[in-house]
Amino acid sequence: MANAGSSSRQAAWEFYGTELKNRREAAGMTQQELGRRVFVSGGYIGQFEQAIRKPQLDVAARIDEVLQTDGFFERMCRKLIHNSRYAEYFAAAAELEALATRLCEFAPTIMPGLLQTASYARAVILASNPFISDDHIEEKVTARMDRAHLLKNPAKPEYWVILHEHVLRLPTGGRVVMAEQLDHLLALARRRRVLVQVLPYAVGAYPLMGRMLTLMEFEDAPPTAYTEAVYSGNLLDDPALVKRVQAAYDLLRASALSSEASLALIESAAEDYRRCASTT
Repeated sequence: MANAGSSSRQAAWEFYGTELKNRREAAGMTQQELGRRVFVSGGYIGQFEQAIRKPQLDVAARIDEVLQTDGFFERMCRKLIHNSRYAEYFAAAAELEALATRLCEFAPTIMPGLLQTASYARAVILASNPFISDDHIEEKVTARMDRAHLLKNPAKPEYWVILHEHVLRLPTGGRVVMAEQLDHLLALARRRRVLVQVLPYAVGAYPLMGRMLTLMEFEDAPPTAYTEAVYSGNLLDDPALVKRVQAAYDLLRASALSSEASLALIESAAEDYRRCASTT
């Protein structure tokens, strides 16, 4: 189960490799000859054909020129390999997320993607991509909102989230956006679609300091954990390691406020944002 995303990407690589081999042989070229003409080694071409190496966009464009394939490999590279709605490191986790029967998440700095409003998501995306076009921002926002559709299913997944208090206090997108975001979170909690706890500042040091975490459980597969760092993510499916991660999450849960106290704190933070916004 934890390899679902990598399997789909591998299939795309294999399709690319098969087509490359067929077109190369039809042109009467060896791997070495094609590699020399596109400025890589013959072994490099062989790795593409065997789906060992991820196809590279610049090399694909040069292959099209040499094999006179009218942009075929560049288009394949863009559509099959590089055209994902999500960052490459997150794509497999997004696939698993949609299959999970239970999600347990910890967010130390920003609201989890499944809980974000469009305005909040837009502010987060723009902060990390200040030169991005408006169209690209809206594509990313739409992808994030589409992910959240799984919370409209009343049956699954069961979703438990622990937010560090920092998530509530950081005015992402401004006061109006934050008030709207916290109201959205409260609405989901009141509909019993998500169980929310807040880890308060007063706790001080805590397990998994500064690291976001998602634990995923499935009907027919072992549990998997996903952690994320700077432009990178890791899917963990080793049973012993997942057990350690679960233990860390249990410690976070024990240190967090109760659900009732957490919702009261979120309501207070939302009201503070509204009051401050109305006076400016």
